[in-house]
Amino acid sequence: MFSGLLDLPWWAYVVVTLAMTHVTIASVTIFLHRHQAHRALDLHPVPALFFRVWLWLTTGMVTKQWAAIHRKHHAKCETPDDPHSPQVYGINRVLWTGVFLYVKEARNEETIQRYGHGTPDDWMERKLLSRFPKLGIVIMLAVDTILFGVWPGVLIWGVQMIWIPFWAAGVINGLGHFWGYRNYNCADASTNLFPWGILIGGEELHNNHHSFATSAKLSVRWYEFDIGWMYIRALEILGLAKVKKTIPKPRFCALKARADFDTLQAVITHRYDVMTRYVRSLQVIARDEFAALKAQSGGKFTARELRRWLTAEQGQLCADEQQRLATLLKANKRLETVVAMREELTALWARSNATREQLLQQLQDWIARAEQSGIRQLEDFSQRLRRYAV
Repeated sequence: MFSGLLDLPWWAYVVVTLAMTHVTIASVTIFLHRHQAHRALDLHPVPALFFRVWLWLTTGMVTKQWAAIHRKHHAKCETPDDPHSPQVYGINRVLWTGVFLYVKEARNEETIQRYGHGTPDDWMERKLLSRFPKLGIVIMLAVDTILFGVWPGVLIWGVQMIWIPFWAAGVINGLGHFWGYRNYNCADASTNLFPWGILIGGEELHNNHHSFATSAKLSVRWYEFDIGWMYIRALEILGLAKVKKTIPKPRFCALKARADFDTLQAVITHRYDVMTRYVRSLQVIARDEFAALKAQSGGKFTARELRRWLTAEQGQLCADEQQRLATLLKANKRLETVVAMREELTALWARSNATREQLLQQLQDWIARAEQSGIRQLEDFSQRLRRYAV
């Protein structure tokens, strides 16, 4: 009575468990995340149906709830309304008990109705998948025990049940906004984790994703491996998927004497690349000025703290840090100029009410002042801006 239909060596049970959990993470990243939440790709009904049923069996998650909670996370990122930000709740709570934050938000009907639009609403969803979300995981338990025996089956099922709560709700939502490296200086605290690609399906490239949320491909650098993208490309070759958007790659042309409308469009399109490059220049200046700043202010701060203060987005510093930064900038006109011009550059693509002519004039004025600033990094950066191409 304790034996299953399959009699496998111990290592085969491990392989089977890893294979099934990998299908689950692939279903989450391809179907729930990139297809449903962000519409980065279209899926043929056949793989879409498979992903829906598999997720029902292995997670009990409802598509509408997952998509709604994730969309709200993007809309309210790192604020008290964010369903699972470690910047708000603390890293330990999100990492180890993030699944409870998800369950709490799933019960918020306002969130589901506001952010859950466009998700499946067919007969199967209404009568089975959403109506009986826990039935699937019970069926999965029965299948595991029948195939592998009682104790191996229960153990395999247990790993399946904790896989997404830990890796997705804990690691991605927790560490992915707390620890790691950043390719883009986007407004939230998202980071890239490396090298967890096979276990998390590409979701570890979280900073890339938050910078370009509607991209079906999450990798940017040569050393980043997005296994979810590999599966999407395979589905596309088979005619089972169609990619709608990927991360735009900056293009450059010969140095223009003056920025034009194409330059403006390219700068706005590649604003994350623009700002990332600018922040690197800012960090170089901060390094050069660190000793002088410390001597002038007499304050106790490290070079790492200075870099963080200078590169932080609005709202990421507490009142004391903001005051200390303001004091430091008053003591160093070079840094004060670069920080102020950074805010002006950021405002360029945030001014939705301005006309194209007004935005172009603002960009040209910004470049002219950068070139006349006497700060080499600004002068070099202004030339880079004039080389962006559509």
